[in-house]
Amino acid sequence: MELKRDILDVFKVWKDQENRKPILLQGARQIGKSWAMEQFGRTCFFHWARFDFAETTELASVFEGTKDPERIVKELSLFTSQPLIPGKTLIIFDEVQECEGALNSLKYFCERAPEYHIIAAGSLLGIAVKRKKMTVPVGKVDIMRMRPLTFREFLRAADETTFEWVERMDKARFEKLPEIMLSRLKLEYKRYLVSGGMPEAVKALLENKGMDAVDKVLQDILDLYDIDFSKYAEPREIPRIRAVWHSLPSQLAKENRKFLYKVVKTGARAREYENAVLWLNEAGMVHQIFRITKPAFPLSAYVDTTAFKIYACDCGLLRRLARLSPEVILSENSIYYTEFKGALAENAVLQGLIGQFYDIPYYWTSEGKAEVEFIVEKGKEILPIEVKAEDNDGGKSLSVYNEKFKPAHRIRCSGKNLQYNDGLFSCPNPLVPWLAQFDLP
Repeated sequence: MELKRDILDVFKVWKDQENRKPILLQGARQIGKSWAMEQFGRTCFFHWARFDFAETTELASVFEGTKDPERIVKELSLFTSQPLIPGKTLIIFDEVQECEGALNSLKYFCERAPEYHIIAAGSLLGIAVKRKKMTVPVGKVDIMRMRPLTFREFLRAADETTFEWVERMDKARFEKLPEIMLSRLKLEYKRYLVSGGMPEAVKALLENKGMDAVDKVLQDILDLYDIDFSKYAEPREIPRIRAVWHSLPSQLAKENRKFLYKVVKTGARAREYENAVLWLNEAGMVHQIFRITKPAFPLSAYVDTTAFKIYACDCGLLRRLARLSPEVILSENSIYYTEFKGALAENAVLQGLIGQFYDIPYYWTSEGKAEVEFIVEKGKEILPIEVKAEDNDGGKSLSVYNEKFKPAHRIRCSGKNLQYNDGLFSCPNPLVPWLAQFDLP
């Protein structure tokens, strides 16, 4: 089956821009970057040509003797059967981190030949560039980030009828969802928690290949990530990166999910492992969420860099990293699945929030007495977002925040039906990817 990715719509807008720059596409491994670029070429251009610098090492010679885009295009045409026509052909530079000349050429295409449509991408691009001390033509490229499927993208493929219903619903009226729709959303949301948003895992689930097939896909990706540690990291950092990555389930299973270095290794200190955290963040494998001391504009001015949480880039990978069985998630009740249920819910909610507001959210705590999972900016408003795994709407954290800061609106994401009452918006977890569309009164 073929999955529709939202980033294709972003590409289409870019295609028709007057002051277009080449795209530099970043993102974690196995999220479908190559597929998205090729699909864009197939559907929106007369021709498309992909140049893979890891697969065809001879391509590097094209960029060694010239910086002239026209000459580069002439030589590239020797490596493809597709015509390279300005405005009609999409040129794809894949695994561009393997060729510094190709990466630098994006500057000259921007300045001298903007009529060509070029998208460049690579595995662990930021990490590879830093390790090889390569320069990125900042200001001469549109840097875009691609991520695993959100639940919105998943639902479109899993249950198009329900997806279309959510898309059309009036998001200004805050009416409760019909029980049949809420049930459908909850069912698909549970399946999303199992597969996550990695395209191959989603396909395995939606094509009914079985849970073993889903887990095999996810485990293969985790194994690939372990190989990447050895391939792209400095030798002394490899065991530290691996230790931080594998500590994720333990970090998130705590009631207080603040990242603790002692959970990675007894006696571990920040100076020993902070580069490992940075490496995983730059690789797109984790989201690092910082604490703010108070909710004021701009939030970035009130960041406490010593306190942060780390979530996985994908809830399916987190589930598999924790060795959590799909049956536990899909079952109605499990007395042994409590604390980690909340962690998995937070991870999925975070995936739905990113990109809707100002990229990565923050979080807030009050002297260890209360914690609001996510804080985001929306226009002139700062919104606190509390996350509950199921129908439970208890907990004092949001109340503490409300008493202290008196926000106009606050949001609680849970398994309960949609409702708005006295500034509190109760949003079902499956609707988080549409959260920014709701017009809070």
